[in-house]
Amino acid sequence: MARHGRHGATRRQPKGVAFDRWLDRVVTVAVLTAMVIGLAAVMAHWLL
Repeated sequence: MARHGRHGATRRQPKGVAFDRWLDRVVTVAVLTAMVIGLAAVMAHWLL
């Protein structure tokens, strides 16, 4: 059986690094937007 070097759970390919960064930013913006909308909804519920 061939012996392979140790690798982490996720192996990043050099060509996919830019896509990973773009995807991370999209997810971050989506989460922050959801938090702001949720906070605004709670504030509106309390004030109205």
